Amino acid sequence: MGSAKLGAIVMSALVVMYLALLGQYGVLFLQQPNAVSKVMGIAILVLPCFGAWGIYIELRFGLRIERLARRLEAEGNWPRFEFGTYASGRAIKKEAEAVFDKYREQAQASPDDWRSWFTLGLAYDATGDRRRARAAMRKSLVLAQTNR
Repeated sequence: MGSAKLGAIVMSALVVMYLALLGQYGVLFLQQPNAVSKVMGIAILVLPCFGAWGIYIELRFGLRIERLARRLEAEGNWPRFEFGTYASGRAIKKEAEAVFDKYREQAQASPDDWRSWFTLGLAYDATGDRRRARAAMRKSLVLAQTNR
């Protein structure tokens, strides 16, 4: 199991424990006789629902991306980037940025190819742009789903 997956599991477990504790406080507030406490109890019970939903969405996204990665690797299409990496495996940002345009152009040239968007997501991640990396990965998921 990779360290990222293990980290996600540990963090999810900690958040679930926190949400359970929060839920207990919500129940205690609901048991109080005054209206303000009851309103606070309801609000506190709603927050764990949002937290649980957020964890579900993030874990689902990660698992779907992992499946696409395995599929891409099984096809023999895993991208070979032309930039160096540090010993930790992280890309050397300046080198990654220098070749980044190639991957963006490939994705724009084949807008319906989930593989090019997945590769673009990896390239965005290598340059440190997590927001765009997630957007490109989301697009690759949608395209992979519609092209089945």
